[in-house]
Amino acid sequence: MSVDVGNRLRHLRMAHKLSQRELAKRAGVTNSTISLIESNASNPSVGALKRILDGIPIGLAEFFAFEPDKPKKAFYAAEELVEIGKGKISYRQIGDNLFGRSLQILKECYQPGADTGKVPLVHEGEEGGIVLSGRLEVTVDEERRILGPGDAYYFESRRPHRFRCVGPVACEVISACTPPTF
Repeated sequence: MSVDVGNRLRHLRMAHKLSQRELAKRAGVTNSTISLIESNASNPSVGALKRILDGIPIGLAEFFAFEPDKPKKAFYAAEELVEIGKGKISYRQIGDNLFGRSLQILKECYQPGADTGKVPLVHEGEEGGIVLSGRLEVTVDEERRILGPGDAYYFESRRPHRFRCVGPVACEVISACTPPTF
């Protein structure tokens, strides 16, 4: 029997309203460690998993006994989208429970000047999006493009990437990634 440690950890972290960064800080590990585990790109040792779970807090036995219900809901009103971003970047996710799902869909909003950070994002999977409004600078590896309404991107997420709102108005994007990353 195989246990999906990554999705189980993501579900519990989100149920406790913790960001990856906050859980990493509590557990004394890097953000990328949490991200790699949640995307099932890394399998933690029992000791490392216990340290991470102490940051929630939840014990190992409870973690492995926990079986969240798989989502059955098919439709979501705008107010039901779950905010998982913070600061000048809003990530509104379809569904609060991604356990057992292989796709994450977000409505993203970047305020003018908002940036995902100087350090590029890198994780397993694929992602893509379509700009609805505003202008978004997308950097993938060494390639940089400014995308406007109707423009889109799609790439393997293991390629270093970064997003930044350019211009005087907020930028809205509909995106999807697999496996779920946040």
